[in-house]
Amino acid sequence: MKRLLLLGGGHAHLRVLADLARARLPGWEVVLVTPTPRQIYSGMLPGWVAGHYALEQCGIDVARLAAAAGVRLLLDSAHALDADGRRVETGAHGSLDFDVLSLDVGSGSPAHAIPGAHGHATPIRPIESFVAGWVETQAKLRPGRPFDLVVLGAGLGGVELAFAAHHRGQREGWSHLRVHLAGSGATPLEASPPSTRGRVLELMRQKGMPWHGGRRAAAVEAGQVLLEDGAALPADACWLATGSAPHPWLADSGLATDAVGYVRVHDTLQCESHPAIFAAGDVASLRAALPKSGVYAVRAGEPLSRNLQAACRGLPLASWQPQARALYLVSTGSRHALAVWGGSSWEGRWVWRWKDWIDRKFVQRFNAGAGARP
Repeated sequence: MKRLLLLGGGHAHLRVLADLARARLPGWEVVLVTPTPRQIYSGMLPGWVAGHYALEQCGIDVARLAAAAGVRLLLDSAHALDADGRRVETGAHGSLDFDVLSLDVGSGSPAHAIPGAHGHATPIRPIESFVAGWVETQAKLRPGRPFDLVVLGAGLGGVELAFAAHHRGQREGWSHLRVHLAGSGATPLEASPPSTRGRVLELMRQKGMPWHGGRRAAAVEAGQVLLEDGAALPADACWLATGSAPHPWLADSGLATDAVGYVRVHDTLQCESHPAIFAAGDVASLRAALPKSGVYAVRAGEPLSRNLQAACRGLPLASWQPQARALYLVSTGSRHALAVWGGSSWEGRWVWRWKDWIDRKFVQRFNAGAGARP
């Protein structure tokens, strides 16, 4: 029997599992390797931090979804890949051979790029570790003692989490919690339209959230973040949302990678150097460069699933042309959000309700599918 190995439980692999629950691959053993039995949907993470959702509402039961698809689940992570030898080395299950491999492992932590970050900052990925870190941080919020939370990175994730933490503080009566946002750009969300950037700054000003723009972190130490300009920010806790980094083991895998270290793929999501290996989500680098965004990872699920089925059945593969631009819905802590589409933007409580509906629908779709058996 041949083996299809799914490495990582990311957004694209959720679609693969859902499709396998409807149509199995005869003659193939399918194995999923992922560290945790659930996936916390990143789009709802700020809502959980803000207190709008229970954690259970944000989670997709990967274990049940795998069982419904007849997929063997190994709760583990890879630490090496031999692309030529078609072998993955895992931490607890040793060496796993494959005939076809699909990578949906997301990005690694950028903590190594900032001295001291490993010991004194909490990266937003892996999400399960971030969740545990936020729970621990809440336990340290003692009334009467000022507490400074510094969020490094002013992209979509950093902005949403900063607003979420501030809102949670207001909701819980943590008047001593002060949330700082720091980024290398002149404004938060630098890739957004000027009106959106200006509105984010205005909302931060109204909420009393300090913005430290045009400043990079030089180091993270106990109690402070040192900036490259010599200034220091008080930091009882620090969240790292400074972008993504490839997993270190990809460099020695034998796969063709881009200048940063992500896996180069054709528009079939097939690796350029190894046709039996596919990649989607943050780990993949297409010729048409895409942002490292959950939006594109979700959209890659359908073409990845279709082409994995085709590859295993000996059928022709189909090309995927990702959309040129995507809709971004930016929550601002309270039940209010901004919508960004190209050069246009809107805001209001109706945008938050729209985002809430989309996010809940995404999670419920896969959890409902996990209860089915083909």
